[in-house]
Amino acid sequence: MDSLFGERLKEQHGINDEQLKLALERQRLQGGRLGSNLAALGFITEAELDSILSYEPPVPSTIEQTGLSLNFVVDLALKHLLFMEVFSAQELSERLKLVPSIVEEALTVMRREHYIDAKGAGGLTKLAVRYAISDVGKRRAQALLEVSRYTGPAPVALDAYRHMAEVQTVKNVMVGVEDIKRAFTHLVVSEQMLKRIGPAVSSGRAIFLYGPPGNGKTTIAETIAKVLPDTIFIPYAIMVGDDLITMYDPVTHEAAPTDQDGSIDPRWLRIKRPVVMTGGELTLKMLDLEFNPISKFYEAPLQMKANNGLFIVDDFGRQQVDPQHLLNRWIVPLERRTDFLSLQNGMKFEIPFDQLIIFSTNIEPRKLVDEAFLRRIRYKILIDHPSEREYEEVFRRVCASNSLDFDEEVFGYLMENFYRRLGVKLNACHPRDLVEHIIDGARYFGHKPRLTKETITDAWENYFVDI
Repeated sequence: MDSLFGERLKEQHGINDEQLKLALERQRLQGGRLGSNLAALGFITEAELDSILSYEPPVPSTIEQTGLSLNFVVDLALKHLLFMEVFSAQELSERLKLVPSIVEEALTVMRREHYIDAKGAGGLTKLAVRYAISDVGKRRAQALLEVSRYTGPAPVALDAYRHMAEVQTVKNVMVGVEDIKRAFTHLVVSEQMLKRIGPAVSSGRAIFLYGPPGNGKTTIAETIAKVLPDTIFIPYAIMVGDDLITMYDPVTHEAAPTDQDGSIDPRWLRIKRPVVMTGGELTLKMLDLEFNPISKFYEAPLQMKANNGLFIVDDFGRQQVDPQHLLNRWIVPLERRTDFLSLQNGMKFEIPFDQLIIFSTNIEPRKLVDEAFLRRIRYKILIDHPSEREYEEVFRRVCASNSLDFDEEVFGYLMENFYRRLGVKLNACHPRDLVEHIIDGARYFGHKPRLTKETITDAWENYFVDI
């Protein structure tokens, strides 16, 4: 990604090879982003750097600028028209998310081929003319649906997607000390732990969270997701050769407010940086393009949907696929920050692999991965059992959130008669689970929940089992 970014700086801002080499050397020694190092050396201004990093996709005004052919736009429009009775150029423009002038070119072809018939004007402008699809057009549209049933917004070209992913790289995310502290205020996390998490997030590199179960690895990963600033643009769909890949997933992608001044290509959707979380259900197949034999177009794999955002692999090592096979699939993308996907026709193409990946596991790392893989994971962070002070703070917060009075005497009884006497290790999830048992019992017996020696004993006996 730095290489692509550097090439664009050379093309657009006159950066030469020697300047780029010096900036890369400074980056190697002092860290940071390539653009920031170029600015620090005086080779580019901060304003020029900001203009690159705040790039927004401009509205294409011609067919050539869309990266699509006129024939493709005509075919896509015809499939839309099959589900529209009477329409105007403006209505078709809104469906295709292309400007009316481009749609008018497509309508000219459709009129010439007798695919549509004019039905009169709904106003004084050219855009107000009403049309209807003809029988010839219907037959053509039905034939096109046999090839591909995609009837969404017009796609963007693969190169346009690569360019946008490069501009929006997660490596340019600026996260500071206060951002991390603010995000983690709802958790009991030591200052030392925050000092480790902060640089890891800011680096944009892969993170390996490991440690005993029940101590917050998943919660920490989800909290990191809240730290990622800014919004990004993703296309509704991408054109690769003659095939379509749908990118936007309403389950994964959360739309963000956007300017309504018409200056942004409507084929792109502004979203919050995506967060994709997967657990034991993850398979290698989910990391490849998914071709739907009925609709006859592809859906982007998980890592592509997570580009410029966060990808959490929870419970790593408990997937349906062998951990080593999964690591082998990702070892090159993690190194090069690019991935290769294949179409059914055998065509391979390159996409950015640009996301902050978090592997979370309660299995010992040496039982999961080899040294070669761990070397590619820049940050390894142990999430261990909490100290007694941290455990008490968690317990107090859980009681407060459940309107339960915290009793120091009962808490001391819990620590002395159960944890210390039985040799049970403290887990960060225990307070929540024990308090929930107390609340369940109170609801059943019809009285107000209270933290007493009796209720904490009942909760302990219901929760723990002798193994």
